[in-house]
Amino acid sequence: MRDGIPIGLGYLAVSFSLGIAAQNAGLSPFQGFLVSLLCNASAGEYAGFTLIAADAAFVEVAIITMVANARYLLMSCAMSQRIAPATGLLHRLLLSFGLTDELFGIAVARPGSINPYYSYGAFFVASPCWAFGTALGAVAGNVLPVRIVSALSVALFGMFLAVFVPPARKDKVIAGIVIACFVLSFSASVLPVLSQLSEGVRIIILTVAISSAAALIFPKKDEPEEKTA
Repeated sequence: MRDGIPIGLGYLAVSFSLGIAAQNAGLSPFQGFLVSLLCNASAGEYAGFTLIAADAAFVEVAIITMVANARYLLMSCAMSQRIAPATGLLHRLLLSFGLTDELFGIAVARPGSINPYYSYGAFFVASPCWAFGTALGAVAGNVLPVRIVSALSVALFGMFLAVFVPPARKDKVIAGIVIACFVLSFSASVLPVLSQLSEGVRIIILTVAISSAAALIFPKKDEPEEKTA
């Protein structure tokens, strides 16, 4: 719980902006709270709110949420290698539900096998902050002036910038892919055939196509293991 406090404070700040996005999509504070309580992923939630605002179909929301949260499949595989073999199915399911970038990081950083109760303690502090922050953001979206709400909404985009700008500065390939994403996204919104598709379908097509092409053209090579004396 002690390790979950700083994570929870960060979640409270970020999810506040997410709540404003939920309010803009027409969700009530309780609905925003419920979404964040059941989906612990900022990118997935924001994509979902964007599609809800665009009146996308349920299947589009489900697919883009799955694509946006696909990285958790890799985290789950990595975490499963650190779980003691005797750990029951219920513990494994609960650990998978509470898996976020930050909670995964503090769990795998601890030596030895992962103790489910350590992750539970951090999760029960961080998760409520995430959910209540979203609800507060949705309330603020109804109370605060439009200009302030618009200014606070920028914070969420700042969070995404903080995610991909540092690795893009270190790796030219990532920087090129990011630029390609912007260019192709704009092109898809104006090209004759693609522009007729819904925003949700375009996001799905571009996400799968660009990530697949990047993986094939610029495969990530395994780093050689260091030899021990």
